[in-house]
Amino acid sequence: MTLIADAFLILGALFCFLGALGVVRMPDVYNRIQAGTKAVTLGSLALLLGVGLHHPDWWPKLLAVGLFILLTNPIGSSTLARAFYNAGVPVWNKRRPGP
Repeated sequence: MTLIADAFLILGALFCFLGALGVVRMPDVYNRIQAGTKAVTLGSLALLLGVGLHHPDWWPKLLAVGLFILLTNPIGSSTLARAFYNAGVPVWNKRRPGP
């Protein structure tokens, strides 16, 4: 069981790292919000699952935290995106060079 828990912890850390890398590498604020929200939500849930497998007596608290993450991340990201759009933040429209 600890091997599976460790795999979920590593997977969660990897997704959190990729989400942070996406926030740094994406060209505009809208892409950054999406990269941060999706990857970090999945990474956080995998981390919570790994911790829950290591410490089974913590499941009620971890489920509450996971539910809070699942409810607040999409709402927060869409609210931020709408606020940036209403403030006039431009969308990145640079096209890639063709062949």
